[in-house]
Amino acid sequence: MPEPATEPPEQPVSSRVAFQGRLIRVRVDQVRTPDGQEHTREVAEHPGAVAILPVLPSGQLVLVRQYRHAVGRTLLEVPAGTREPGESPLATAQRELFEETGYQAARFEELARFYVSPGWANEELIVYRALGLRAGPARPADDERIDVVIVDPEALPRLVRQREIADAKTLVALGVHFGGIPRLNGAGS
Repeated sequence: MPEPATEPPEQPVSSRVAFQGRLIRVRVDQVRTPDGQEHTREVAEHPGAVAILPVLPSGQLVLVRQYRHAVGRTLLEVPAGTREPGESPLATAQRELFEETGYQAARFEELARFYVSPGWANEELIVYRALGLRAGPARPADDERIDVVIVDPEALPRLVRQREIADAKTLVALGVHFGGIPRLNGAGS
């Protein structure tokens, strides 16, 4: 394995904010590479998020079904949400699990940390498994229309093949929890 570089291969030259939204900020950076050339890098800055895989004592999973405007369809996902300023990832996980599903957990286990799309965004997502669940009424945000769905693990390969489950955070959560991601489109079966 090669030794990590002691200094970044790209040196910043300039940076400007191109967009400031409620959730993200987009900046355009000029960088200089070791060969002296300058290049443009667009970066979406995000405060970070968490995803929660709630597991019932039966082994069934608590997922949420919601419409996702960016892809123009409804998906079945693990509950998730953006960290508030000054909020710890665990506090975000507890809050989002309760708001989106109504469940509270006796225990949270961190499963994974990953960058959602490091080629153009700095968002880090932390995945937790929630155990010792206690049910209650969900309290989604005013702009969220969420249905809570209890899923048997045996249904997961079909849900992935049919692209009902098709987002990275859910696939990562399932992959880490079960030791592998259910195969897409029946590949390899």
